[in-house]
Amino acid sequence: MADRFAVSKITVRQALHDLANHGYVRREQGRGTFVTKLRLDQGPHELLGFNEEMRRHRLVPATKVLKIDVIHAGPAIAGPLELEPRAAVVRLKRLRLADGEPMGVQTAHIPSALAPGLETEDFENRSLYDLLRSRGLWLARARETHCASVADRAAARLLRIPAGAPVFAAERITFLANGKPFELVNSVMRGDRYSIVLDLAVDSGRQDVRYAARVARGTGK
Repeated sequence: MADRFAVSKITVRQALHDLANHGYVRREQGRGTFVTKLRLDQGPHELLGFNEEMRRHRLVPATKVLKIDVIHAGPAIAGPLELEPRAAVVRLKRLRLADGEPMGVQTAHIPSALAPGLETEDFENRSLYDLLRSRGLWLARARETHCASVADRAAARLLRIPAGAPVFAAERITFLANGKPFELVNSVMRGDRYSIVLDLAVDSGRQDVRYAARVARGTGK
C-alpha cells in the first residue's frame, strides 16, 4: 500500500489504525487486516418488508422458504393476534439473505381467515407485503420488541455463525388500518450485522432524556 499510494509505512499504519477505530476494518494478530462488513441500522422508521429494507441499504435481497403450513394457534400466537384458541393460522418460516449472506430467520403467523390460500403462494420470489397489498390488505402500523439473545444450534447453522453467537431476537405485531392485528413475526437476526438505533428527545421542562423506545422492566422472577 505504501508503494501503491506513494506514502510512508507510518502513514499506512496510521490510516489502518483510524479505520479500525471507526469499525471499517478489523486487525487480527498474526493474520492481518480485514474489511469489516458494516452493520445495518435498525430503528424507528416506516413499516417496511425485509426486501424493501435491504434494497434501501443497496443490498440484493433473497429468501429461502424453510416451512409453510397451516397450524392451530396456541396461546402464544392466538393471544397477540386476538384469535380464538386453536384458530387456523398460516405459518411461514423463511431464511432471509442479503447479497447471498444469511441475515436472519423469520417466522410469520397470519390468520387463515384473513388471507385464505396464502399457504399456496410462492414466497421465494414474491414479497409477503406486496402480495397482501395486491389482495387489498394494507398494513397500517406495527409494534416491534427487540431483545439480546444467543443463537441456538438450529439458528446458527442457518445463519452460518457459531452456536452461542449474539443475535437480536425480535417480535413484531402488525396491524391493519382498522386496528386488528394481522401478523405476528418472530425473528432471529445476526448480531454482527444489525445495530439498534434509538432517537432520543430532551424534555426542556425537566432537562432529562427520554428514550423513544419503551424498555420492558424485569419482574425479578
